[in-house]
Amino acid sequence: MISQHPSDLNDVLKAKKDAFQIPDGVIYLDGNSLGVLPKNVPARLQQVVTEEWGSSLIRAWNTHSWIDLPGRTGDRIAKLIGAPDGSVVACDSTSVNVFKVLSAALSLCPDRKVILSDSGNFPTDLYVASGLKELLDKGHELKVVAPEEVKAAITSDVAVLMLTQVDYRTGRVHNMEDLTRTAHEAGALTIWDLAHSAGAIPVDLTGAKADFAVGCGYKYLNGGPGAPAFLYVAPPHQDKVMPPLTGWMGHEAPFAFDLDYRPVTGISRMTVGTPPILSLSSLFAALDAFEDVDMNDIRKKSISLSELFISEVEAKCPQLTLASPRDPQKRGSQVSFCFEEGYAVMQALIARGVIGDFRAPDVMRFGFTPLYLSHQDIVDAVSILADILETASWDCPEFKTRAKVT
Repeated sequence: MISQHPSDLNDVLKAKKDAFQIPDGVIYLDGNSLGVLPKNVPARLQQVVTEEWGSSLIRAWNTHSWIDLPGRTGDRIAKLIGAPDGSVVACDSTSVNVFKVLSAALSLCPDRKVILSDSGNFPTDLYVASGLKELLDKGHELKVVAPEEVKAAITSDVAVLMLTQVDYRTGRVHNMEDLTRTAHEAGALTIWDLAHSAGAIPVDLTGAKADFAVGCGYKYLNGGPGAPAFLYVAPPHQDKVMPPLTGWMGHEAPFAFDLDYRPVTGISRMTVGTPPILSLSSLFAALDAFEDVDMNDIRKKSISLSELFISEVEAKCPQLTLASPRDPQKRGSQVSFCFEEGYAVMQALIARGVIGDFRAPDVMRFGFTPLYLSHQDIVDAVSILADILETASWDCPEFKTRAKVT
């Protein structure tokens, strides 16, 4: 008889697991890096390829509304992050979108030169900011402080506060509403990276009065590897910002083929080139899983899963040290533990069917996706982890050889 944890008996999200294709024998704790395949996506992609592209050909831009897919997908994501219709568009990658919104935000604060971020921000955001300030060559400064020092560092010279809401290593959560309020009181604008937030925790961009946001389509939103990202521009800013990448899809009349650029009104001015219809269709279909889900139920189960995980690990795996905040309200939907040989342990876990990931120098990350994880999965995963540590089965060359992707 298959074991069942008592907490799974009254799980309101229990049936959602059937919407996902999870390989037999796998406990997947890496949805914070790449979400699993929703079962409806292959059929949808087949339809797009054979019926829409295959039969309609170029007519599909109109007959199947391909041209509107970035905005329609953005509106579905908007519902998950507390944004109104017409304020989110799905396009490009997160890094490209960071470039676009940061440039737009700086243009609204021409007399200020400081971009404030923290050492817990995802490195690519910092790389983009560093490259942009050099490109602009207007004396901008990228100031990076410790996460706990951010609020005190919001001074009158800050143009933009740019933060990742949920720390990719530890899962620590910034208080979006509080820090946005502080930034606005100091005359600064805010950019929030929601890569580890969207689809994982309740987000209220409107309530927090956030100015700009970006996020990822292939983590908790399950859009597939390299799925389009998304960006948000608060409605009051949309017609004030000039996009730094002035591509034809952001033009007022793209099919007039005018030689001068005139940005369209609204969020679409932040789009650039031809939208990738196959990957956008995958993301759009994947979002079906959230249609009848309350993000508060996701958050409640996420906390329950992660609290159980921490309790089990600390009881059975004393060799590991908790790297995430202990308070679940200050933690996203992931838990990290440190261990000197964390990479090898993670590889041994993966070989046993428990998939998480590793972040240098010694962090083992475990993501909790309530739509397809159960409490029994957590108990079983920790039992395997404990066995690996107790027997030191991780201590062999095959688990210590670093792959390109960790």
